[in-house]
Amino acid sequence: MTDVQEFRITLTVDDFDAAVRLYRDALGLPEVADWSSDEGRVLLLDAGRATLELFDERQAAMVDQLEVGRRVSGKVRFALQVPDADTTAASLVDVGATVVADAVRTPWGDRNARVAAPDGMQLTLFTLGNAG
Repeated sequence: MTDVQEFRITLTVDDFDAAVRLYRDALGLPEVADWSSDEGRVLLLDAGRATLELFDERQAAMVDQLEVGRRVSGKVRFALQVPDADTTAASLVDVGATVVADAVRTPWGDRNARVAAPDGMQLTLFTLGNAG
């Protein structure tokens, strides 16, 4: 058995500055390290606790239907727990994200908002039902 120490996701983005504005500045992910050099730009951002959620195609379709009204996400989807999904979505739109669908209340009581980052990555912003 392997004892995984960290779950890290790497995004290769077309517009590095736009990604920094969205993830670091608007979403508030703290910068851990800047390893940029003449070879390329890289920032390591702290995204808090990570989990790996596995969906089969039917579950992915159901969640997309619930949040957006049709199947739209790819094989990878980011879901980020935030204190207020609506407010966070609005702050991301202010720096270049686009609304994929208006926020919804899920059958399990969470508030979910779906936006797309400037590079197209879809982000589900969710606030736990017991959080408001």
